[in-house]
Amino acid sequence: MRRTTLAAAAAASLALAALVAPAAQAGAPTELATHDRSARPVVAVDGATVLTSARGVAQHQRVQSARTRTSPNMTYHNGKIVTKPTIMAIFWGTSWDPNTGDEISGIDSFWSGWSGSHYANASTEYSGSNGKVTAGATYQGHILDTSAASGGSNSTAILNEVAKQVNSGHITLAGDGSSVIPVYTDLPRGSAGYCAWHASGTIGSTAVQFHFYWKLDGDPGCDPQDTSGLHSQGLAALANVSGHEMSETVTDPNTSGLSGTAGWYDSKGAENGDKCAWTFGAPLVTFSNGNQWKVQGEWSNAAYTAGTGYPNSSGQKGCLSGL
Repeated sequence: MRRTTLAAAAAASLALAALVAPAAQAGAPTELATHDRSARPVVAVDGATVLTSARGVAQHQRVQSARTRTSPNMTYHNGKIVTKPTIMAIFWGTSWDPNTGDEISGIDSFWSGWSGSHYANASTEYSGSNGKVTAGATYQGHILDTSAASGGSNSTAILNEVAKQVNSGHITLAGDGSSVIPVYTDLPRGSAGYCAWHASGTIGSTAVQFHFYWKLDGDPGCDPQDTSGLHSQGLAALANVSGHEMSETVTDPNTSGLSGTAGWYDSKGAENGDKCAWTFGAPLVTFSNGNQWKVQGEWSNAAYTAGTGYPNSSGQKGCLSGL
């Protein structure tokens, strides 16, 4: 889900003022815009307010007669998509090392099995000005940064962390803007009304997609309730929201950094992950490396039109489970 805390132009100018001026370095990051945070459509724990969609793109809804029903399908907004993401994860925070749990190795397994999976294939019907989304991906592993992490309220701080790893030589960005950097922090969600978000910016002149994730151990508001016993609760929660964010990233990247236009979303601003959030078409989905995950479905225009999808929380039969 996209979010907007600052207008795109304002975010860019603030980032430039704060980050470029001190060192005037070519690799300094510029935040172009951010996406709405992914929020669970139920009352969240700890008094958190569930966020609603507020895209950084102007919304235009036609006035419909009482007898006309707007299609729930997503429409294309003339921008680029990510045809094949190049993924490198960052685990950021003081408690990641030593880490005796299964989350780091589990996320490595999740992304290693993404490419060629039926789940990734659920988003391949969508095209952009630069081609079509594919089920392919390249996972380059993870980076461990044991400095103190920043929370998700400031997307510039997350982009700065990505830039730090780029400028130190730990990450090489793809020149076509297809690099996707999930940043997993060790900070609990607390009262924040979202589990994760995706955004984009530039580092130097290169566009980059990035994600933010809270540490979701013991967090019932972001728990997919995986009862398989294959993963810890915290890992299962991270895997589910990771599937949500990546599916949205490839079909609707923040293309301010790519072409100035947008990808796929519906008349209310909901992306494919949003439209099927917290609904599951299968108990477990098997990825291409054989590992199994409880992950939400993703919206398919084609499945809805054909009536072959499973229903989302609104009863619209357009979700694909990834089986």
